[in-house]
Amino acid sequence: MKKIDYAQTFLERTLNLFRCPSCQAEVVTVANHTLTCVNGHTFDLSKKGTLYLFMKPAGTEYDGDMLAARRRMLQRGLFDGIVQAMVQAIPETAKTLLDVGCGEGTPLAKLVNLSPQLSSAIGFDISKPGIALASDYQERLFFCVADLANEPFATGQFDVVTDLFSPSAYQEFERVLTQSGTLIKVIPNANYLGELRRLLFGSDDPHHDYSNQRVLDLFLSHYPDADVRQVAYTFPLQPGWFDDLLTMTPLHWGTNADPTGAKSRGLSQITVDVTVLVARPNA
Repeated sequence: MKKIDYAQTFLERTLNLFRCPSCQAEVVTVANHTLTCVNGHTFDLSKKGTLYLFMKPAGTEYDGDMLAARRRMLQRGLFDGIVQAMVQAIPETAKTLLDVGCGEGTPLAKLVNLSPQLSSAIGFDISKPGIALASDYQERLFFCVADLANEPFATGQFDVVTDLFSPSAYQEFERVLTQSGTLIKVIPNANYLGELRRLLFGSDDPHHDYSNQRVLDLFLSHYPDADVRQVAYTFPLQPGWFDDLLTMTPLHWGTNADPTGAKSRGLSQITVDVTVLVARPNA
């Protein structure tokens, strides 16, 4: 089945998950590869089976090379420990999932593959190149370009919202979640990719160290009863993988970064160190 036909089939059975990003009204039909709301606004599926639901021009610094390198590293297993922790937090009764800032889609695809109870999962991102890549994954999955602050999804329809390293819009998360819905947010800790950070920046550079305490504190101010779990492991780097690791992260964009020096030294392993936050905002 062509991607565009698969996407139409997905939408036909999940129209209740969407709302119009233009007028916030109910979406009522999908026919001839076009989504239509009750007020007549239309949105056409791309040939790759994705929807553009952003109501203003969207820009991102994540280019094709960066996304392709990220995909290769994630397919090799860099985030598998994170995905496993997220899977453990998904209730056995969950059927619908929304992934915020899904990027090129590999973490969501792996998560859904390990969560047979999920019948439908939607990933969205601001990056059109990322969503185009994500369309390679189809099983129980759909991808679209959308706005975090104006999510084109219906109220109270998602059992789970996941947020892996993306910004948050807690009011929107609470709106789209069911009454008993679960929010899973993953934030990087101080030693996340620490070996790479120390290769790129000298000890006197502010980027040499890192803290996400402010993001953690904000989450806990919203959901003080949240479950907090640290996930940390080292991931071995085979020959030739370091260039992809360097390319997939914005760390090398830093003004004082030394990517040439980092490449000459390389790494044999890298640390993944994150905090997984789980809350039930509407319970």
